[in-house]
Amino acid sequence: MANILIVDNASFMRSSLKAICEQAGHKVVGMAADGREAVRLYKELKPDLVTMDILMEEMDGIQSLEEIRRYDPNARVVMVSAIGLEAKQEEARMLGAAGYIRKPFKAAEITSEIEKVLEMAG
Repeated sequence: MANILIVDNASFMRSSLKAICEQAGHKVVGMAADGREAVRLYKELKPDLVTMDILMEEMDGIQSLEEIRRYDPNARVVMVSAIGLEAKQEEARMLGAAGYIRKPFKAAEITSEIEKVLEMAG
């Protein structure tokens, strides 16, 4: 079981990801609607893993990933974003994203990516 922080500007997406994570036996310790809130909650909650949307107001997922990884180089962040953002996907990987899931997604894709990232961390 992992403590997970969910970050997405769409409330229905946060709810969906929360349900998927909880059904897989994980604990959702927080949810954020933008990157700035995500950085604040990461520092406060110190989750085992973050699911991070890329396109958000205020501070996007790439900037938030960068801030979180600067604060904690071992942070495990799985980017969750729409198809057609290959350049952003590559940028996220270069900044240390541990995984990438494309929207729309199936529950099994979320759970398998989370398990893969958690196993990599040992």
